[in-house]
Amino acid sequence: MSTFTEAVVDAHVVAKRNVIKIRRVPEVLVWVLMSPIMFVLLFAYVFGEAIDPGGGLDYREFLIVGIFAQTVVFGSTFTGAGIAEDMSKGIIDRFRSLPMSQSAVLAGRTASDVIYNVLSITIMSITGLLVGWRIRGSLLDAVLAYLLLLLFAYSLSWVMAYVGLLVPSAEVINNASFMVIMPLTFVSNAFVPLEQFPSWLQPIVEWNPVSTLIQASRELFGNVPEGVPVPSDAWSMQNPALYTLAWTVLIVAVFAPLSVRQYRRSTLR
Repeated sequence: MSTFTEAVVDAHVVAKRNVIKIRRVPEVLVWVLMSPIMFVLLFAYVFGEAIDPGGGLDYREFLIVGIFAQTVVFGSTFTGAGIAEDMSKGIIDRFRSLPMSQSAVLAGRTASDVIYNVLSITIMSITGLLVGWRIRGSLLDAVLAYLLLLLFAYSLSWVMAYVGLLVPSAEVINNASFMVIMPLTFVSNAFVPLEQFPSWLQPIVEWNPVSTLIQASRELFGNVPEGVPVPSDAWSMQNPALYTLAWTVLIVAVFAPLSVRQYRRSTLR
């Protein structure tokens, strides 16, 4: 068996171990899924009548994809919190004593979080359909939208994996990630149209990869009415899928090696 094959098998075992936690501690999954449902209902019924996305677009259709993006971005924190918890409990030391690939722990952890995000998006899609959201594009385009959301979330999981290896506890990473992810999602077009931001803030929104993730997903789901122009001439918003994919590749290329190197350093202490 080749080294690469062994690493894949080891990562699969670690991912399976993390997924089993869903069955062992179902309360965690329940609260994970309740959060996006709460956001959908809150924004759809409380703020929905007060915000006009323009272009003849219904706010609920405008909203749902923003909730998708927010949830998968916040879901990336599970990687960091899980690794930080395993570090503090000595589980990583046990992994180190086993004849397994050093990258498998991180690869398995990030892979298992894709499953969390799939479950979250499934529940959100059902909730969205109940409040009036519809997939108006082709089936292929919808699949591509879901894949784009999951790929971007997967890349952020590597960022959180790196942070999880640096901090002493899961509580620290929850607080630290909140300070970064909250502005990243709210200074975007997730809940408010780009043109409604102050002029000095609009360039930040335009080049925010979360904004382009949402714009690309809305276009693929068919939630942008025909004939309505993109509310920005920025290259990022004119080519949102390409820009988002570029960020996804860059994040993984930078933080996957950094995480593996930090893992080796952490386990040698």
